[in-house]
Amino acid sequence: MAKAVRASLGDMWITCQVCKSDLFRERGVKLNSTGGELFNLAWADETATGLICRRCGFVHLFVNRGIALHRVKD
Repeated sequence: MAKAVRASLGDMWITCQVCKSDLFRERGVKLNSTGGELFNLAWADETATGLICRRCGFVHLFVNRGIALHRVKD
Protein backbone atom coordinates (compact mmCIF):
# COMPACT_ATOMS: atom_id res chain seq x y z
CA MET A 1 0.00 0.00 0.00
CA ALA A 2 1.17 3.55 -0.74
CA LYS A 3 2.78 5.58 2.02
CA ALA A 4 0.45 7.65 4.16
CA VAL A 5 0.50 11.43 3.83
CA ARG A 6 -1.06 14.38 5.56
CA ALA A 7 -1.94 17.41 3.45
CA SER A 8 -2.15 21.13 4.01
CA LEU A 9 -3.19 24.17 2.04
CA GLY A 10 -1.36 27.15 3.47
CA ASP A 11 -1.77 26.94 7.25
CA MET A 12 -4.94 24.79 7.03
CA TRP A 13 -4.69 21.00 7.48
CA ILE A 14 -6.97 18.92 5.26
CA THR A 15 -9.26 16.28 6.77
CA CYS A 16 -11.62 13.83 5.10
CA GLN A 17 -15.06 15.28 4.37
CA VAL A 18 -16.70 11.98 5.34
CA CYS A 19 -14.89 10.53 8.37
CA LYS A 20 -12.60 13.44 9.43
CA SER A 21 -9.41 11.32 9.20
CA ASP A 22 -6.23 13.20 8.29
CA LEU A 23 -4.37 10.29 6.66
CA PHE A 24 -4.45 9.90 2.90
CA ARG A 25 -2.64 8.25 0.03
CA GLU A 26 -1.85 10.50 -2.90
CA ARG A 27 -2.42 9.86 -6.58
CA GLY A 28 -2.38 12.00 -9.72
CA VAL A 29 -5.76 12.09 -11.49
CA LYS A 30 -6.38 13.13 -15.11
CA LEU A 31 -9.38 15.43 -15.59
CA ASN A 32 -10.36 14.24 -19.06
CA SER A 33 -12.58 16.41 -21.21
CA THR A 34 -14.97 15.24 -23.91
CA GLY A 35 -13.12 17.20 -26.59
CA GLY A 36 -9.76 15.79 -25.52
CA GLU A 37 -11.08 12.25 -25.68
CA LEU A 38 -12.82 12.84 -29.01
CA PHE A 39 -9.69 14.16 -30.72
CA ASN A 40 -7.16 11.87 -28.96
CA LEU A 41 -5.80 14.80 -26.94
CA ALA A 42 -6.54 13.42 -23.46
CA TRP A 43 -2.81 13.63 -22.65
CA ALA A 44 -3.17 17.44 -22.68
CA ASP A 45 -6.01 17.57 -20.15
CA GLU A 46 -5.45 19.01 -16.70
CA THR A 47 -4.20 16.89 -13.79
CA ALA A 48 -5.44 17.05 -10.20
CA THR A 49 -4.01 15.76 -6.94
CA GLY A 50 -6.18 12.96 -5.60
CA LEU A 51 -6.15 12.33 -1.86
CA ILE A 52 -7.71 8.98 -1.00
CA CYS A 53 -8.74 8.65 2.64
CA ARG A 54 -6.93 5.76 4.32
CA ARG A 55 -9.89 5.12 6.63
CA CYS A 56 -13.01 5.27 4.42
CA GLY A 57 -11.67 5.52 0.84
CA PHE A 58 -13.39 8.79 -0.09
CA VAL A 59 -11.51 10.54 -2.93
CA HIS A 60 -10.80 14.27 -2.62
CA LEU A 61 -9.61 16.13 -5.74
CA PHE A 62 -7.48 19.27 -5.66
CA VAL A 63 -6.47 21.33 -8.67
CA ASN A 64 -4.85 23.98 -6.47
CA ARG A 65 -1.07 23.72 -6.89
CA GLY A 66 -0.53 25.14 -3.39
CA ILE A 67 -1.39 21.85 -1.70
CA ALA A 68 1.53 20.47 0.33
CA LEU A 69 1.96 16.78 1.13
CA HIS A 70 3.67 15.69 4.33
CA ARG A 71 4.94 12.10 4.59
CA VAL A 72 3.92 10.22 7.74
CA LYS A 73 6.65 8.20 9.44
CA ASP A 74 5.86 4.49 9.81
